[in-house]
Amino acid sequence: MKAYTPIWLFLTFFIIFFSVPQLLAQHPVIPMSVSENSTPNAFPLVINKKTAAIITDSQDAPVVQLAATALKQDIQLVTGSSPEIDTTGVVRAQCVIIGTLGQSQLIGKLVQAGKLSIEAIRGKWESYLLTIVKNPFPGVQQALVITGSDPRGTAYGVFELSKMIGVVPFHWWADIHPERRRALYVSNGTLTVGSPAVKYRGIFLNDEDWGLQPWAATRMDTVIKDIGPVTYERIFELLLRLRANFIWPAMHECTKAFYHYPDNPKLADQYSIIVSSNHCEPMLRSNPFEWKVNFEKEYGVSPGEWRYDTNKSRIYRYWKDRVQASGKYAAIYTVGMRGIHDSGLPGPKDKAGKITLMNEIIADQRDMLREQFGDATARQQIFCPYKEVLDLYQAGLKLPEDVTIVWPDDNFGYIRQLSTPQEQRRSGASGIYYHISYWGAPHDYLWLSTHSPALISYEMTKAFHFGADRFWVVNVGDIKPNEMETQFFMDLAWNVGKWSPMQAAKYSYSWAAEIFGEEQAAAIAGIKDRYYLLAQHGKPEHMRMLQFDPIAREERLRAYTLLIYDVEQIKRRLPVRLQSAFFQLVEYPVKGAAYMNQKELYARISLEKEQMKNVQEAQYYSRKAVNAFDSIQILTDYYNHNLENGKWNGIMSAAPRKLPVFNMPPVAGGPDTTTVPKNFRKYIDSIPGTFIHTPDTAAVQLKEATSYIACRHLPGDSIKRMPGLGVGGASVSRYPFTGQSFSEASYQDAPYTEYRVSLSAGAHIVSLQCLPTQAIHAGRRLGMAITINGQPPIFADINHQEEDRLWQVNVLRGYAEATAPVTITYSGTAIIRVYLLDTGLALNRLIITPR
Repeated sequence: MKAYTPIWLFLTFFIIFFSVPQLLAQHPVIPMSVSENSTPNAFPLVINKKTAAIITDSQDAPVVQLAATALKQDIQLVTGSSPEIDTTGVVRAQCVIIGTLGQSQLIGKLVQAGKLSIEAIRGKWESYLLTIVKNPFPGVQQALVITGSDPRGTAYGVFELSKMIGVVPFHWWADIHPERRRALYVSNGTLTVGSPAVKYRGIFLNDEDWGLQPWAATRMDTVIKDIGPVTYERIFELLLRLRANFIWPAMHECTKAFYHYPDNPKLADQYSIIVSSNHCEPMLRSNPFEWKVNFEKEYGVSPGEWRYDTNKSRIYRYWKDRVQASGKYAAIYTVGMRGIHDSGLPGPKDKAGKITLMNEIIADQRDMLREQFGDATARQQIFCPYKEVLDLYQAGLKLPEDVTIVWPDDNFGYIRQLSTPQEQRRSGASGIYYHISYWGAPHDYLWLSTHSPALISYEMTKAFHFGADRFWVVNVGDIKPNEMETQFFMDLAWNVGKWSPMQAAKYSYSWAAEIFGEEQAAAIAGIKDRYYLLAQHGKPEHMRMLQFDPIAREERLRAYTLLIYDVEQIKRRLPVRLQSAFFQLVEYPVKGAAYMNQKELYARISLEKEQMKNVQEAQYYSRKAVNAFDSIQILTDYYNHNLENGKWNGIMSAAPRKLPVFNMPPVAGGPDTTTVPKNFRKYIDSIPGTFIHTPDTAAVQLKEATSYIACRHLPGDSIKRMPGLGVGGASVSRYPFTGQSFSEASYQDAPYTEYRVSLSAGAHIVSLQCLPTQAIHAGRRLGMAITINGQPPIFADINHQEEDRLWQVNVLRGYAEATAPVTITYSGTAIIRVYLLDTGLALNRLIITPR
C-alpha cells in the first residue's frame, strides 16, 4: 500500500521553506558578534596592536570609501590601532574586504569562485551581509567580507560592524566614547540584513535658528558662518549610521539655501544621501533665501510676487533651473506650492480657484521633469497635504498616480489622515511627515524632545498598516536633544515589526544598554519612561498653558524631584567616558523638564500662599521657583561652554524664540518685574490653557484601561495592551489597525474590554480618556459603545479633526475625553463594558465620578 504525505504536512513544509529566508532577511538572527576573546574560526580584526587591512575597490562608489575610512577611525577609537586602507585590490593574510555587488571586482571574484553566496541580497534595496570567508584568495587565510546590494547597503554593512565593536550611531553627536578594547575578534558566522520596511527614510533639519545654525557658524563652518559642508559631512555620516537615506536640509531665513554652497550637493552625492525638499519648498528650492534674498542676484531682476497665477514665467524658470542643476544628483522632488514660508497658497481666494491653480502648477512641474529626464516618472516625487493643502486635496485636487502622498501629523505627533483603500492602490503609495519638534500653535516644543517610543510606534505602525511604506521623514529640529527619538524613528522605519506598539516601551532599555551597558540599562530606561509619561500630561514648554489642581501639582513635583535624585545616583555610578553622553542624553532633558515644572508650579504656589497671608511659605516657594529658573540657565551654560571643552557652544538655547514660558514667572515678594498682579485670581485665570484635575475623593474611581477583567478578540483583530502609551502609562487598542469599523447598530459584534467597579446607587459620569488621535481616513471614526450592567449602550466618538480650541486642549493635556452619564439602580458591583468600534482608538483609563 502506497504511503501518501498528508496535504497539511506538505503545505506546512512549503510555507516554512519559502518564508524562512524572507523572515530572516527582515528580522535577522545575528550569530555574528565581536569579543576581546578568540573563539573557534573567529576573525582577528585587531590582535596585539596589529589590525587587519581594509580592502576596497577604487572603482566602487565614493560612499564605500567614506564608510571604510569611518571604520578605520572607529577601530582606532576603540583599540588605539589604525588599520591600513588599500584601494588597489591587493589583499593581505587577514583583511576586511568591503564592496558592492556589481561594482567591486573583489566581490565579483568571490561570487564567481563560489566562495561568497549573495542570493539573500542580490537585486534588493539597501541590503547587506557580513560573513567570514576562509582562504578567499591565494595567500589569504581569512577575510571578513562586507558587501551590499547597492552602495548604501554596503555602507550600512560597514556601520553594522562599527556598532558591533562598540561605536554607536550618535557616538560623535552625543560624545558616546566607546569602551577601549585590547583585541577585537569577529565570531565565525554570517549576518544577512534584508531590505528596509520603508524605502525612503530621512530627517528634516528645521527651526535651526537657536541651535544648529549658531553652533555650525561658530564651531564648524567658521569660514562661511553658516550650516555648510563641514556640518553636513557630520550629518550625512550620522544618517548612514542610522541607516537613513535622504534629507530635507535646513531652510530658515537664518540659513542660506543648501544649493547655495556647491559643495553641499556634491558631498551628499558622495555619501549617497538623497536630497529632497520639505512640504513648503517645491522642486528643491529654498524660498526664504533663494526667492526673498538671492533671486535678484541670481537673475538680475526682482522676483516679483510669489503668485503663480500672476508671476508664472519667473517662478517657472526658478524651478526649472534647479531641476537642471540637480539632474546629475539623486533627488526627490516636492511638487505643488505653498506660501514662501509655511503659509497658504497665494492667489485665488476661493477653494475651487486654488485647486485649479494647483493642478496647473503640478502639471508644469511634471513637464520640467519630463524635459530633464525624458519621463515625468523618472524621479521620485512627493506631495505633502500639510495644513491647508489637505483641505484642497480633500476637496478634489487631482494628483498623478505615481506621486507619493506624504501624510502629515497634526504637528503634535498624531497623524491627521491615512490612505483610503482606493488611495492604497496608487502606484506612488504614501508616506508620513512626522514631528518630534515643532514651532507653532498652540505652542512650540523646540527645546526638549518628549515623544515616547510608544507614541511614535503607535502612529507610525498604524500608518504602515495603511500603506505608508514609501517615505518617512521626521522633523528633528536642531538634531539635539532629539537623539534617542530620532534613532528610534529610524530603527522603526527599518524594521516596523520589531518595535510594534506592544514592544516599543522596551526600546528605552535596548537603547540604554547599547550606550551605557546592561548594568545601568534598567535604571536609565526607567528614568526615560517616567520622563515621557510626565510629558504626555504636559510638555515642559507648555507649562504656562496648563493648570494643575493641588493634588496633581504635588504628585508632579514629587515625581520630578525623584527623577532628579535618580539621575544623580546613576551619574555617580557611570565611568568618566560616559559622563558627557549621560549629560546630553539623560541629565539635561530630565533636569530641564523638572526645573521648568518647578519654576512654574512653585511660582504659582508662592502666589497662593501670599494670598493666604502666609508670608514665610510664600517666600520659601518664591526662592524655590527662582532656584529652578537659575538651574536651567546654569545647566544650559554648562552644555554650551564646558561640555567637551566647548564643542557644543551655541547648540543649546534655554529659551528658543524667547517665548514667555522660558522667563521667570511672577512670584510672591519678587521685584517689580515679577511681582504678583494685584488681582491674583484674574492672573491665574488668564493663563490660556486647560485644567488638569486629579480625582481626590473616595467616591471617585480610576481604572487603568489595561486592568480589564475580560475582553473579546475577533479572528485577526485582537485587544492588545500597549505599555508606555498615553496618560495612564499604558493603553488598550485593537491590533492590527486594519480591522473593520463597527456601526452603532452592530456594536455588539465589536471587540470589547470589561471592568469591575463598586458603585453606590444613583447617577454617575463615566469618563473615558484616550490618546488624542484622529480617525484613520474618511468613513472611519474613533467610536466607542459603553454599557454598564447590561443596560442600553451609550455611544461616544472622540474623533476631532478640526484644529480648534478642543484640539488644542487635547494635545496640550495629552488626552481626548468622552463622557457617558449612567444611572446605577442598586449599590454594589457593576460591570462596565467598553466596545472599541474603530481601530486607531487607544483607551488610556476610565474615571467614574458621582454626579
